[in-house]
Amino acid sequence: MIHPMDQLPAPLPLEGLTVVAVEQAVAAPFATRQLADLGARVIKVERVDGGDFARGYDTAARGLASHFVWCNRGKESVALDLKDPRGLDVVRRLVADADVFVQNLAQGAAARLGLDAATLCAAHPRLIAVDISGYGASGPYADKRAYDMLVQCEAGLVSVTGTPGQPVKAGIPAADIAAAMYAFSGVLAALVRRGTTGRGGPVEVSMLEALAEWMGHPLHHTLHGGDAPARTGLAHAVIAPYDAYATADGGRVLLSVQNDREWRRLAEKVLGRPELGTDPAYATNAARVARRERTDALVAKALGMMSTDEALSRLDGAGIACARLRDLRALAEHPQLAARERWREVDSPVGPLRALLPPITLPGGAEARMGAVPALGEHTEAVLRAVGMTDDEIAALCRDGVAA
Repeated sequence: MIHPMDQLPAPLPLEGLTVVAVEQAVAAPFATRQLADLGARVIKVERVDGGDFARGYDTAARGLASHFVWCNRGKESVALDLKDPRGLDVVRRLVADADVFVQNLAQGAAARLGLDAATLCAAHPRLIAVDISGYGASGPYADKRAYDMLVQCEAGLVSVTGTPGQPVKAGIPAADIAAAMYAFSGVLAALVRRGTTGRGGPVEVSMLEALAEWMGHPLHHTLHGGDAPARTGLAHAVIAPYDAYATADGGRVLLSVQNDREWRRLAEKVLGRPELGTDPAYATNAARVARRERTDALVAKALGMMSTDEALSRLDGAGIACARLRDLRALAEHPQLAARERWREVDSPVGPLRALLPPITLPGGAEARMGAVPALGEHTEAVLRAVGMTDDEIAALCRDGVAA
């Protein structure tokens, strides 16, 4: 017989841990949001004069900034002026009781405040302190301003993205996201190490180094094989057919033929031209790449006479990897996300907002904690009281503009 208590969901893995974050924009906030989703208490320290500047990027989320909504759910917002010793003292009190500290201030700013990882870890041996920067703490680029698009260019991502005539940046903040995910995994690794040694320590992540790691395939291709991969839009530099093709109803279908067996199936079951499967002009990938325009024309002609649904059905039936080219509204209605029940609602100052569950599915029935998106300074008073301040002290900080 199963005891009722045995049926309760397992606790989230980071419950009981406290994270203090002096953060802005995307890289650090997205990293700490992952920690909040897994159960950690995240105290977000923001400027008193407007808070995290990502709050002002746009008003697309029913008046709130879409970046901020995406990266900051489940956190407590405390608004402090860290240039005032009293505001800085509050952060130091919070850090003294924290497990993790994360910051991505401009290079050198954290050190001037005494909030860099080396200083904090020396004072608090169990603390895990994360410095996220654009280019790292040393080297000729250490003090260079770093924004996502600029780092995408420095890391070579833009050089391999786009069409032959036009390099383009990725449509998402790839450098920020890369740094965030390495900061997240770095914290988890440091927590495991602390569990065995009892000591925390500094963690350093730079946007350039994170994105350079993601450039592994084109980088190694260039280092060890010769020329850099060409920009080919949705096509593949060394595989054909591999592209997007228009259908009769105005849609676009992408397909990828990975080997010559698949080409023979495509020729027979989709193109209706089984002889192309053994024709020396098309039978091998090398031949098809050499005749890419003719190969693509054959595929385009066949798919152009089908509806999108028919084309996908034929391709799936032939065992050919394929996809529908979706825009963001179509992604929001994706049948796979709906079938797997990946959508939830999170609270916010403007009411419930739709959001995706994070992609880590935990065992034991535990679901990510999809906490509310905080208003600026929503938790300031409660947090100040928790660190031992009296009502009069809190009122004085607010009156003087040190807290909000």
